[in-house]
Amino acid sequence: MRDPGISVVICVYTEDRWEDILAAVSSVRAQSYPALETLLVVDHNPALKDRLAREYKETGAVRVLTNAGPRGLSAGRNTGIAASHGEVIAFLDDDAVAERDWLRRFAEGYADPRVMAVGGRTVPVWASGRRPVWFPEEFDWVVGCTYKGLPPGRVRVRNVLGGNASFRRTAFEAAGGFATGIGRDGDRRPLGCEETELCIRLTRARPDAVLLIDDRAVIHHRVPGPRERFAYFRTRTYAEGLSKALVACSVGAGRGLESERRYTTRVLPAGVARGLRDTLLGRPGGAGRAGAIVAGVLTAAGGYVVGSVRARRGAATFSIAPLQGDAHE
Repeated sequence: MRDPGISVVICVYTEDRWEDILAAVSSVRAQSYPALETLLVVDHNPALKDRLAREYKETGAVRVLTNAGPRGLSAGRNTGIAASHGEVIAFLDDDAVAERDWLRRFAEGYADPRVMAVGGRTVPVWASGRRPVWFPEEFDWVVGCTYKGLPPGRVRVRNVLGGNASFRRTAFEAAGGFATGIGRDGDRRPLGCEETELCIRLTRARPDAVLLIDDRAVIHHRVPGPRERFAYFRTRTYAEGLSKALVACSVGAGRGLESERRYTTRVLPAGVARGLRDTLLGRPGGAGRAGAIVAGVLTAAGGYVVGSVRARRGAATFSIAPLQGDAHE
């Protein structure tokens, strides 16, 4: 099978991440497997859009677009999908940099025509220079990174993780785009799960679809100081519970919580046991990690209960809109 052309979509929303955005684009331009194009989708920020347009005015392989849908990450991604030309569309967070072979590893996964999505491994880059001693690796998803408990190598999964992921264009033709109203919206409550909902919807539309994670497709994701604090940990886990409730409402609790059941019954108890063992051995942070795992589970469960009640009352909804085709450069 021929090598697929890959478009890279980076959704951006604030000038506060200016240097991060430039670094993300530079990492794409340095790939050993060249991207067909890089699309910067600006989320309702005209000043940032104009600044980026000036920055990349002479760079034909980088296009700057305006989010053609409602504010938020999902609509921004949908705008990028609609405006892109690649057979495969890859997504990179605006505060992350990709290793040189990132796209090459994605391309290799699509040698099998059944593969509809390939994700990678996201490594945290802590603002403080090191992982907070209390922060459990099992909860690295809180800061948008690959967490302890995912299998190593190139493996089949239920869903890829959105900040380091790629999809065949035909996946969106089969299932539609990312659902709006379920994921991030700038600096508001840190919701998520839009990629989970899409992947489940995709495998329903295409039961033969294969979704992979290849841990050799590596990006490094910056974790700012405020996200190293327990207050953010608590807020993010609660928001995850809210998001999981929406996903379960859409696709049913069986599929919506399939992976989470293994995670909460196997991975997390093992993490608590390691934390308690480290405490007994006098190693720093063990009790904190065990406590954070318990707190994270309880907070996420609370969010799930609240989200389920809201969903049943119709107070929390999301929609799967057709992909927009009128993005403005």
